Amino acid sequence: MAATMLAERFYTATRQIRLEEVPIPQPGPGQVVIKVAFCGICQSDLSLISGHFPSSLDVVTQGHEASGTIVEVGPGVIGWAEGDRVIPSAGRPCGMCRACRRGAFTDCYDLQLMAFAYDGAWAEYHVAQALGLTRIPDGVDMAQAALLADAVSTPFAAVVRTAQVHVGNAVGVWGVGGVGTHLVQLAHLAGAVPIIAVDINDAALERAKSRGADFTFRSDDPDLGHKIVEATGGRMIDVAFDAVGIPQTIRQCIEYLDTNGKAVSVGLSEQEINAGPFLDFNLKRKQLRGHLGYKSQDIAVLAEMLSYGRLDLSGSISQIVPLSKVTDGIEALVSKRGNPIRILVQP
Repeated sequence: MAATMLAERFYTATRQIRLEEVPIPQPGPGQVVIKVAFCGICQSDLSLISGHFPSSLDVVTQGHEASGTIVEVGPGVIGWAEGDRVIPSAGRPCGMCRACRRGAFTDCYDLQLMAFAYDGAWAEYHVAQALGLTRIPDGVDMAQAALLADAVSTPFAAVVRTAQVHVGNAVGVWGVGGVGTHLVQLAHLAGAVPIIAVDINDAALERAKSRGADFTFRSDDPDLGHKIVEATGGRMIDVAFDAVGIPQTIRQCIEYLDTNGKAVSVGLSEQEINAGPFLDFNLKRKQLRGHLGYKSQDIAVLAEMLSYGRLDLSGSISQIVPLSKVTDGIEALVSKRGNPIRILVQP
């Protein structure tokens, strides 16, 4: 390999994005070097650029939804070899907190997030911990595999783990952008019926219908409540997902829950949660749960689903931009040009 590589570098003090030639990282004990095939542009990447999310570093390479091929294996790595196609985990446990000491690495109290606390994969090469890698099955497209590291695994864990959606649940999804579209798709696979998509964007609602939504309603419709009553036969919603993360959406999620219903907050913002009146919330024994991230095994499950044709993510790739044009991809996501689900960077 050459000594240097092209990488995006974000300077937190000035909020500048630069493309620079930097040294190719070397693997330490328990690490591998991956030649990056694709890496997604996520809303959290935009939040770092805008200053809504903090960074632990003065300068960092962004991008945390990656796929690639191992090109070098560090000391002590077992079970991985050059040429293996892999998905790196988007976080590293600290190894020292109480959760880590009892083996609950995904519940780490000081989880180090890829592209925030250490360099990500908007670069030609990325160094990753071997612990947490997921093998990409033969025949699975590398571009679709890159989506699994967050864009699909986070909604998957929200549906399967936090909400525990099961066959027959009435499910509502508020906000059907990138995360919300996959929530609809995965709730459909889990057997939810009916699935109701709610948004203010008509094109996004139409797309949600093609992914499995049975009903699509605008959130600003003054008749929204009556329409949800009709759609559910009067039983209301068992599980409502807020993929936006603002007071208005979580409030609607909670308002239209059935007795013992669950609202799951997936979208992130600095705004405060509005859960409505205590009287309604407590009398109907409603629940509100926060959700973040996934477990490494969730990526493996999704990769297997792709390999068996149970899951199709081809429609989730809205655009692929070369690394040299990464700012074009960022601008397209910021402006929501074409209602993108995911825009990928290809080094």
